[in-house]
Amino acid sequence: TLSERILFYTGKIHEIHEVRGKDGVGAIMDSMDLEREKGITIQSAATYAMWGDYNINLIDTPGHVDFTIEVERALRVLDGAILVLCSVSGVQSQSITVDRQMKRYKVPRIAFINKMDRSGANYDRVAAQLKEKLGHHAVKLQYPIGAEDRFQGLIDLLSMKAFYFDGENGENVREEAIPADMLDEAKLRRDEMIEGIANVDDELGEAFLMDPGAINEEQLRAAVRRATIALKMTPVMCGS
Repeated sequence: TLSERILFYTGKIHEIHEVRGKDGVGAIMDSMDLEREKGITIQSAATYAMWGDYNINLIDTPGHVDFTIEVERALRVLDGAILVLCSVSGVQSQSITVDRQMKRYKVPRIAFINKMDRSGANYDRVAAQLKEKLGHHAVKLQYPIGAEDRFQGLIDLLSMKAFYFDGENGENVREEAIPADMLDEAKLRRDEMIEGIANVDDELGEAFLMDPGAINEEQLRAAVRRATIALKMTPVMCGS
């Protein structure tokens, strides 16, 4: 499902099909008939997409525990991974298995908390589970605007802007100022984020001790990249 969205927003495909869709087309990365029938990925599939000037090679691995050897094979060649978590059920037993495999192959990762529009969605709780259950130093780079049926968009704490997604499939990204009633909370969370990164990155730590107010977006992005690649932190993002 996530691969399908990545391919759609990067312009590789022109319409989104659901994994268990009524039209019977199925997701493009699930090419086997059995995969379409069961609605799960059985074998890993690879493709690429362009995002700006970046070429992204994407390997879509199975999530089901029975096909875990496919994940193992893919992890050996990856530069990075996206650990997809559900905002309602959080860290599940399968997340623990995949996380253990990533640690074995020392793969840096981003955690993406999905399904923010479902009832019972709780971004902060799932981010806390990353710490408790998986032992990650999880740092939240985004803050959702509302949740469940009131989920509207997200606040990017690096650039301090709010993003909304309009159009039928949310393909029109609208960038706005942070809503006034959320500004104080966003500032608090930004400070929390900077502190979280500074704890594991020496360069940002020094800047933080000298003058926390002077830290700019460029320094933050560089520090997030360094700390993530060094496996010292896991950036946490959200969406639906």
